[in-house]
Amino acid sequence: MGVLGINQRNAEYTLRYNPRYLYPLVDDKLRTKEIALKGGLAVPELYGVVETEYQVRHLDDLLKSYSDFAIKPSRGSGGEGILVVSGRAKELYRKIDGTLISSEEIGYHLFNIISGIYSLGGQPDKALIEYRVRFDPKFETISYLGVPDIRVIVFLGVPVMSMVRLPTRMSGGKANLHQGAIGAGIDIANGTTLTAVWRNQIITEHPDTGNPVTGVEIPKWDTLLEIAARCYELIGLGYIGVDIVLDKDKGPLILELNARPGLSIQIANRSGLLPRLKLVEQHHTELVNLDDRLEFSKHNCGHKG
Repeated sequence: MGVLGINQRNAEYTLRYNPRYLYPLVDDKLRTKEIALKGGLAVPELYGVVETEYQVRHLDDLLKSYSDFAIKPSRGSGGEGILVVSGRAKELYRKIDGTLISSEEIGYHLFNIISGIYSLGGQPDKALIEYRVRFDPKFETISYLGVPDIRVIVFLGVPVMSMVRLPTRMSGGKANLHQGAIGAGIDIANGTTLTAVWRNQIITEHPDTGNPVTGVEIPKWDTLLEIAARCYELIGLGYIGVDIVLDKDKGPLILELNARPGLSIQIANRSGLLPRLKLVEQHHTELVNLDDRLEFSKHNCGHKG
């Protein structure tokens, strides 16, 4: 079925097409955000960066203007260390699951982030405080608490495979497959969800809402594909995963880029990556601009491609 394994991914794609010196551009979310903005691509607004104990101790001053926000480690991975605050209750902060936490608890979480608990390699890190994404109403019936995100694998500027990750009760409202989120494949040609996988099961309905997760049309699909494809020139890495969210007011926003995107996207699509990657390798020199690459993607990487 042309399934790409991790050793082959590393040897023939990430090592070959992703120069090591460019990894810091995607491993640090703050740098990725700055590069995306310079390239004219939208990202969640940055409210502040915390990197010292002094800043943590003056947290209330930093947050006084915001009733809701997201905190995430700049060099985190796999969704670890992300804290989302959806509102306030007097002196306390309300998380998306409704539980209340104090500013001291948020401060403790920030100390953990800057000490490197969630960072790649355990190195000291920075905490980003940014706009809390509010998901597009299209996802209201197929998401539990958190914000779904859309992962697009882009190879030499061509989107080759995609899926949407839907939060569940098991995942604690996070769009992380390893924590129990749903992965639903997306037909690149038209932006409609295909089969979905949850844990080790193929499913057709969301386990918490009971609503269908297949046959859902992703809003603004052409725009999403264009954003993902543009990240090739923006970063210079040949094989990347682009994570995008759809905000109900701001539209598509880039969350992060990944130089080592996982392979479970093949399970969600019930299709292997290799045939699509080989096809792009054969024809990429003919694809001279963005429109060429998007046209090639839709005609050759769709569900029947």
